[in-house]
Formats: sequence, C-alpha cells, structure tokens
Amino acid sequence: MSPLPANHCLNRREFLATVSLAAAALPLRGVPAPPRGGTRGVVLYPFDLSLRDWPARCAKAGLNTIGLHAARRLDVLRDFITSADGRRFLSECRTLRLAVEYELHAMGELLSRELYYKDPSLFRVDDRGKRNPDANCCPHSAAALDIIAAKAVAWAKVFAPTTHRYFHWPDDGAQWCRCGKCRDFSASEQALLVENHIVKALRRDVDPRAQLSHISYHHTLAAPARVKPETGIFLEFAPIARDYTRPISDREAKTRRSANQTFEPATNGGYLDILEANLKVFGADTAQVLEYWLDVSMFSRWTRPAQKLPWNEAVCRADIAAYRALGVRHITTFATFIDADYVKLHGDPQPAIEAYGAALQQ
Repeated sequence: MSPLPANHCLNRREFLATVSLAAAALPLRGVPAPPRGGTRGVVLYPFDLSLRDWPARCAKAGLNTIGLHAARRLDVLRDFITSADGRRFLSECRTLRLAVEYELHAMGELLSRELYYKDPSLFRVDDRGKRNPDANCCPHSAAALDIIAAKAVAWAKVFAPTTHRYFHWPDDGAQWCRCGKCRDFSASEQALLVENHIVKALRRDVDPRAQLSHISYHHTLAAPARVKPETGIFLEFAPIARDYTRPISDREAKTRRSANQTFEPATNGGYLDILEANLKVFGADTAQVLEYWLDVSMFSRWTRPAQKLPWNEAVCRADIAAYRALGVRHITTFATFIDADYVKLHGDPQPAIEAYGAALQQ
C-alpha cells in the first residue's frame, strides 16, 4: 500500500526547537483580552501581512483583535510567527493593544494521517463501512482522543493567544464517523466530543482559563443535543454559504447550498434560526460570529489574482444588528487576500476596513 499524502508530524527535536523559537512571542501574553464590550476583529493569513501596516489599520478602524489563520498546515503559521516579520507583527500588536488569536483547521496535525498504518481504529468509518484516514477521526476512540488532546496541548504552547481563546477546528468541511458507536451522533456532537476532551487538557496542562471554539460551520452547523459542552467551550458561528448581497435576516435570500449540502439552510434567515438554537446550548455571552464581509479570498473563489471586494456596508450593519439582538458580543470577519498585491490591483482597502470597524461600534 502506498502511503497517503500526510501532514508532517513534528518529532521531539523539531518540536522543542519550535517551542524555543516561539518564546519570542511570549511577552505578547501581557496584552489584555478584548474588553467586555466584545471582540471586534479580522482573521488573516500570514501572507496577508505583506501589507505590513495591518495592525495600524486595525487600530485606526477601532478593531481590537487579529486572528491568524492556518487553513491546512500549522507549520506555515509557526514559521511566520517565529520569523523576524512575525516577531515584528506581534510586537506591533502589543504596542497597539491588539489581541492576537490563532484560528486553525488543526485536525490533520492533531491526528497525523500516518497513524492510520499503525492503528486504523483511530480514524473514521466512511459511508462504505471502511476505516478512512481522509478526515477528522473516530470520536469514540479513546486512543485518538488522547493523541489529539496531547497534540493540542503541544501546539497551544506554540500558538499562545492573548485572550485565553483557542481554535482547533475540525478538517475543513469534512465528514465525520459512521462506526457503530458514532453513527447516531451528529457531526456537531462528534466534534464536541473531541473538543470536550481537548479543553479539559488545555485547562489542566496549559491555561486554567482556556476556552475552546466549537465551530458551527458546514457539517457542524446544527446545535448538538446528545452531547453537552464542557466548561470553557464557546460557540463560533460561520455562515459561509449565505447570500452576501442581502442581510442575514432575509428569509427570501437564497443560500449557495448545493444538492449534497442539506446541512446548509435554504435562506439567509435559516442561518439565524441555527444560530439561535446553538446559543441555547452554548450561551450568547461567549459566542462569536465569524463572518466573511471582508473575505476577498471567498469572493475570489480562493484563487488569485484577487477580485475587488464587493463591500456592502448596509448589509454588514444590518447583520451586526441582527447578531447583537441575539446577544452576540464577539464578532470578527475573514479579511484574507487583502495584502500588498491587493492594494496594487484595487487600491487602498482602508475605507471598507474603517466602515466595518464603525459598524461594530454602532
């Protein structure tokens, strides 16, 4: 059997070197968590920081948090934050009193696909009844949960948020397990089983105040019923398939769900119903909405060259009002692909960034 492509798993020497390099970021821990008024943020790829004044732009716009995103490989983000440019970025955020978080599709790093050849039971059973290392894990495998939690602890010492909030998301839009023990649990419930195990380890071994995101997104949109969140789990709601030409409250606006995406609601307003159901489980006080208002990468269908951002301030303001009405205080948006090349192609994005910041403070 030929080995599958797998994310590189750090050996002991590499990991110790990584922790040593990451020590340069530790002084950033002194920055306080976002004020009780809530998160006002953007989420960026490290590559977006070719636009070197992103921290100053955020501060000018009244934002208080920058999240750094790793879509697949955590080592790319690790290499950035331990580089000279990364240390400069973290220092500027500290000076400007901007919180820094790390929002990561981490499952492939937390449970290396290479382990399939040692113990297939760590991984999910697919719809054909076969163990498959393509995505996520088997949440009823105690060994898988222990490996994932140990790796989450290790990476948490590299990616040290200033807010006590950690984001170790499942694989992006991927399926969960259909084994005999898992098949009666929804994707949301399976994800929460894993997250509950991680947050207990984070609180025990890294940060007694640690909080961990449960992302309501694609397969995990539905509110969990059979599994309850452990202390420290907070909701993060990401309505990626909605219509961005119309407000989230619009029950006539059709979403972009396809025939095999019945987990996505049919209309924008359906997302608000899903959010409200999740808030009953996780609570509104810690919940965060992760939006896409400034996400050039999404509007460009994740291909370059980047398209011009179709910024719609009226929709953004209406959306924020709808989220605030449900008690949500923490709001952020992807702003990926807004980098130095974007400025060359489409001009200065600062008016949209500042309009977004003003809308959050309305």
